[in-house]
Amino acid sequence: MKPNYHSTLTLKTCVFFLIWLLLSESFNGLHMGLGVVVAFGVAWLNTERSSSHVSIRGWRMIWYFPWLVGRILQSGFHLSMLILHPALPIDPKMVRHQTELQDDGSIVLLGNSITLTPGTITVEVDSQDLMVHAMDDSSADDVTSRRIEQRIDGIFVSKGTE
Repeated sequence: MKPNYHSTLTLKTCVFFLIWLLLSESFNGLHMGLGVVVAFGVAWLNTERSSSHVSIRGWRMIWYFPWLVGRILQSGFHLSMLILHPALPIDPKMVRHQTELQDDGSIVLLGNSITLTPGTITVEVDSQDLMVHAMDDSSADDVTSRRIEQRIDGIFVSKGTE
C-alpha cells in the first residue's frame, strides 16, 4: 500500500461523512455513528490500494461536464419532440459500440454519460464493448459518431504519462 493511502482514506471518509450530515440533517449519536461507518465503508471501497495509479486531468473534466449538460439538454428536447409528435416516430434499436478507450475509468464515464443522455441507455459493458439502447438514429449519433468518446479521451491518464 502507498504511504498516501491512509491520508486519502481519512480525507474521503471525512468528506463523505460531511455529505451524510448535510443530506440527513440528523445529529443524534446513533445516526452520526452510522454515518461514520457508512462513510468509511464507501471511502474504503473507493480508495485505490494497488500500485497502478490513474490521475484525472481536472481541466479536461471541467470542460467535459458543461458539454455533457448541453448534450443532455439537446437530447432531452429531441426526445420530447419524438414523444409529442402525433406519429410517434421512434425507431428503437440496440447499438453495439467498440470503444477505443483503454482506461476503466474512461469506459465507466462513457457508459454513464451515454445513460445520462435522454434517449440512450448503456445496457451492457464487456471490456471495451458497450451495448447501447437508443430511441432512434439521432439518439444513437453521439455514440456511433464517437463524439462522447472523443471528449472523454485523455481525461484519465496513468501516473508517469502526464
